[in-house]
Amino acid sequence: MNTLFIDRSTDKGSLALVKDGVVVASAELNSVGINSGAWVSEVRAFLADASLDGIVVGTGPGSFAGIRAALAFAQGYAIGSACTVKGLPSPCAFAPTEGPLAVVGDARRGKYWVALFDGPKLVTNIFQVDGEMLHLRVPVGVKVVTPDAARIESLLKETFGSDYAGGVCPTASALAAAALANPSFLVSEPLPVYLNPAVRD
Repeated sequence: MNTLFIDRSTDKGSLALVKDGVVVASAELNSVGINSGAWVSEVRAFLADASLDGIVVGTGPGSFAGIRAALAFAQGYAIGSACTVKGLPSPCAFAPTEGPLAVVGDARRGKYWVALFDGPKLVTNIFQVDGEMLHLRVPVGVKVVTPDAARIESLLKETFGSDYAGGVCPTASALAAAALANPSFLVSEPLPVYLNPAVRD
């Protein structure tokens, strides 16, 4: 059984191919510009002659255009091949095996999104908070990471001090590992995790 994982929630898009429960190949996408469709050719080259039983897409939060394009590709491919399409939130790529973790991202316009994990469990739905309330919505002592270090790292260092553990980037391989370890992360008929109207980068 072959499953393609795609994450385009950041500007570092990636692919992973899972065969019978094992990640057998992975690749970064080079053509991930907002207006570029060339990344689809990279997917075709990555798959070569492999047929797919399923596609799983990282649903964000993150790049409005990237997530929509990945879902549109998956749904279009599924129409022609009858494979399944599922999704999971992109922060699940960082789900710890044990202990708490907070993934914090830039939701723009002075707002931030938060995904709280207790081990591999997503404690609540991903939520949004104003900057001045951020320190109140992440429990004291919980390690904090972000996929948006270039934009908000200084704020997170100031807000969380030594609990801030640095920048991370979701990858399709990490999403695959999370889904294989925690199938409950997977959602049928996936929708993008949009907390605000789209903002161009």
